[in-house]
Amino acid sequence: MQRISTCLMFVGEQYGKAEEAMELYVSLFDDAGVVEVDRFGSEDAESGVRRAVFRLAGREFVVMDSGHPHAFGFTPAVSLFADFETEDELDRVYTGLGADGTILMPLQAYPFSPKFSWLNDRYGVSWQLRLARH
Repeated sequence: MQRISTCLMFVGEQYGKAEEAMELYVSLFDDAGVVEVDRFGSEDAESGVRRAVFRLAGREFVVMDSGHPHAFGFTPAVSLFADFETEDELDRVYTGLGADGTILMPLQAYPFSPKFSWLNDRYGVSWQLRLARH
């Protein structure tokens, strides 16, 4: 069976932050947890996470650290979009993800949502957080 997962690769100044980011994400979302972690061994020149799988709201994601030079990093052109049933849930996740991050659209009402924000977290991963309409 084929499976497609979003993969977050931590490079450049974010290298070595994959596990830390994964732990933050699973602490903020429901039905979340770390599924597996494969770390680079002492025989490797790199340290950090070779590949890890975690779950948020029932969906699996992959993270990895890459110490190899790349001419790219995270971009808001691809973001993780999360819908929330309650303002309390949204506010809690916004606070956790927004700490030391960059706000792209402030948390407020917009024509398409009673409460919405778009931000890059402290690792550069882009998130859109929306209060679902009822």
